Amino acid sequence: MDERIDVSHPARWWHRLEDGRLQCDLCPRDCKLHEGQRGLCFVRAREGDAMVLTTHGRSSGFCIDPIEKKPLNHFLPGSSVFSFGTAGCNLACKFCQNWDISKSREMDRLMDAASPERIAQAAQETACASVAFTYNDPVIFAEYAMDAADACHALGVQTVAVTAGYMHAAPRREFYAKMDAANVDLKGFSEAFYFQQTGAHLAPVLDTLQFIVHETGCWLEITTLLIPGHNDSDAELDAMTRWIAEHLGREVPLHFTAFHPDYKLTEVPATPLATLQRARRIALANGLAHVYTGNVHDRDGGRTTCTGCGEALIERDWHAVTRYELDALGACPHCGTALAGRFGAAAGHFGRRRIPVRVAMR
Repeated sequence: MDERIDVSHPARWWHRLEDGRLQCDLCPRDCKLHEGQRGLCFVRAREGDAMVLTTHGRSSGFCIDPIEKKPLNHFLPGSSVFSFGTAGCNLACKFCQNWDISKSREMDRLMDAASPERIAQAAQETACASVAFTYNDPVIFAEYAMDAADACHALGVQTVAVTAGYMHAAPRREFYAKMDAANVDLKGFSEAFYFQQTGAHLAPVLDTLQFIVHETGCWLEITTLLIPGHNDSDAELDAMTRWIAEHLGREVPLHFTAFHPDYKLTEVPATPLATLQRARRIALANGLAHVYTGNVHDRDGGRTTCTGCGEALIERDWHAVTRYELDALGACPHCGTALAGRFGAAAGHFGRRRIPVRVAMR
């Protein structure tokens, strides 16, 4: 097998402007590039008369994680997921929790290299049920993620996108056709928050969420990082969870996770557990069936209950599944109500481990 890595992989989704610049059509930033320039994401660049992706086949590292860490609670619970990312990001979040990767401008930090086929093989060899495109946003390395997804599906390995969902309609359609599950960061629920704190806009993210639920077979879960004083007011949480219930459905899982001071928001305190619990109560009161708390130890916030009879079906301690009572069809054994999600005949037992791995070239 030829494992050579093409560091200037042809990019999709761009066109030439009348003034000679090339416009990237991947995300709503619509970066317009002269020769030698890079987009805001830093990994999509103009070389001559074409747009290229500079990180195809290059990774910031590989790791085996519990699927609950993505977080996905209704997708193959207890299983292990082969995770990797590259560098760069198309958002500019002041609160980024992975800023050393997503904000990196040092391509030399991409020390691990692997073809899409080798990634799929490595996942299969390590008994991972899925591969996650994560750590930084797979939107910006979509060609690499999509090629890897094809290789994974050829070997029976499923695929997961962990993303902010900031993407134009045409590439979004092609990208999510190849994803089995996604966790989308809904970073807040006001245009002011998105523009001031991420340098982006809210509407395209809402479009992505609705597209995934209504036009794909991709399983969706949502995460909102609650930042004290910025996106955690009762009014904003009420509006957001009402919108999710109305436009996406009450059974889409929602994860509220705790912020810790980092990057450009070091003066903001960490999110108290009480804030996450308050947000969860608001969401449940607005009809959402599956609301979780993350980055904290909260057994109630990790419990999945039946929407039919209210019995506890899955219990979690951090990222470990401690109780699993679904039948082989993914339904409640007490009343027969099907639990929304993608479930196997039994839960996995990977637990809370995190195992860094190297992917050897062949």
